[in-house]
Amino acid sequence: MRILVVNVNTTESMTEAIAAAAKEVASSATEIIGITPRFGAESCEGNFESYLAAIAVMDAVARYEGEFDAIIQAGYGEHGREGLQELFDVPVIDITEAAASTAAYLGRTYSVVTTLDRTVPLIEDRLLLAGLDRRCVSVRSSGLGVLELESDPERAVEAIVAEAERAVLQDRAEVIILGCGGMAELKDRVVARCGVPVVDGVQAAVAVAEGLVSLGLSTSKARTYAKPREKRVTGFPVDRPASS
Repeated sequence: MRILVVNVNTTESMTEAIAAAAKEVASSATEIIGITPRFGAESCEGNFESYLAAIAVMDAVARYEGEFDAIIQAGYGEHGREGLQELFDVPVIDITEAAASTAAYLGRTYSVVTTLDRTVPLIEDRLLLAGLDRRCVSVRSSGLGVLELESDPERAVEAIVAEAERAVLQDRAEVIILGCGGMAELKDRVVARCGVPVVDGVQAAVAVAEGLVSLGLSTSKARTYAKPREKRVTGFPVDRPASS
């Protein structure tokens, strides 16, 4: 089984960290391929960058020349999953939805701890659109930018762990979700401080993707995610996959 894990930003080191987190939980028979878009922002922290990333991710997967069995969109609260589902026949897993659905198996309520406050509404909207918002008691911001997870890791760890602890004590969250693709390595620290299950979206998405592929399931093409209609698209940077 081969799974494409697509970073939503153009920071190669983050792609490597995301792929490493995916490989930690993937079965021995699963090959994880990390992909970085050829254009876009170095980090996604708002609507403009998120919509840009949606196009960049579709382009990156469409340009991939090898075969694959599933796609993971590795950006928390980002746009674009629906477009991927139209373009490709294989399962497409968004880490936001994978994390939230996984959390629902582990506790009655969950809280998301993310980066900048401006990304909170994007995450809330994504959970609402997916129908996964009812058990979410809070989306908390650590106040850090995405790239600070790498540039100032100790400060990032403390800020995220502190918000997770507040989510458990003040918001009564029973599960914590790490609301950024590059947070997997913080999981053990949050568990140690908070004493509740902690879900990383990338790793949850790997488990979901492997399960769907093993069951022989994929996205329905009956209506909503049917292939795009053939028509002239002027100036659009995405190359359609050959199978479309």
